[in-house]
Amino acid sequence: MFVNDRLISLSEMTVGEDATILAIQGGRMVSSRLVSLGFTPGVQVNMVQNYGRGPLIVTVRGTRVALGRGEAAKIIVERGVHE
Repeated sequence: MFVNDRLISLSEMTVGEDATILAIQGGRMVSSRLVSLGFTPGVQVNMVQNYGRGPLIVTVRGTRVALGRGEAAKIIVERGVHE
């Protein structure tokens, strides 16, 4: 989907993988909900559960959050953690 293979959507991450949020793509309602849950650019996330279908669980800002696959697909991340 992206030219750089380090840039993926949150829904494409594998269990145990760390990434840094780069952007949220989507309308105002979706973006507002995700930001209120702590998903903002520059924040690190860790994938806890991703079965490839259904909801997934990530750790963001020290809290586990369950997201629908559609919501997760709107969050663009870069693999690896950046200080």
